[in-house]
Amino acid sequence: MTVQLVKLDSAPDLVDRVYRALLDAICDGTLAPGARITQEEVAEQLAVSRQPVLQALRLLKQDRFVLDAPGRGVLVAPLDADSVVHLYQVRVALDVLAVRLAASRRARLDPALIEQGRKAARGKSVQAMIDADLAFHDAIYAASGNPWIEQSAHHHWRHLRRVMGAVLQQSRGRATVWDEHEAIAAAIAAGDGARAERLAADHGRRASENLAGQLAQMLNEAQVQGAQR
Repeated sequence: MTVQLVKLDSAPDLVDRVYRALLDAICDGTLAPGARITQEEVAEQLAVSRQPVLQALRLLKQDRFVLDAPGRGVLVAPLDADSVVHLYQVRVALDVLAVRLAASRRARLDPALIEQGRKAARGKSVQAMIDADLAFHDAIYAASGNPWIEQSAHHHWRHLRRVMGAVLQQSRGRATVWDEHEAIAAAIAAGDGARAERLAADHGRRASENLAGQLAQMLNEAQVQGAQR
């Protein structure tokens, strides 16, 4: 028996492209927290119809990147320190699991990841810093042998990327971050799961405290400046 399936059009791919364009703009600060987004403006700027824009905005709302706005359109969701802490609680749990599994396999991460990270930390490109950080953690997720870890972690990384972009615009972060990464990689290669877990947990805790603290300071300064105007 031949089953007849309904022909699909290219709309889903277009929705994904619009989603990614808007997500990139939100994450790199082009669309700042609180900025209003309307279907008409996005459709005009991206030269697409309103339908894929509507679908992309619904996905962004579902993923908590935008919120309903009074009147027309949506607003880019605000950043707050509490959300950073909550995100890192989940991320650390996944990272600890990933390093334990990777250590059980005595996985060896490519040393070029560390070299590229140190180079990015010395440079001025915030995007390069974020990309290098994500590439290192992606390598650990892949080394764990569990594909669900990477898939789960990426959802939270999209939100963390937003916060990292905002904070790193003002500060390049801790100079020791790549020393911590190198130590984690060494523990994994040595098969020392307990040490790898401890280092990953400490690394995540410090990153959480650093990002949440700097973000809270930035928001407080912005609030003071706004009150003085």
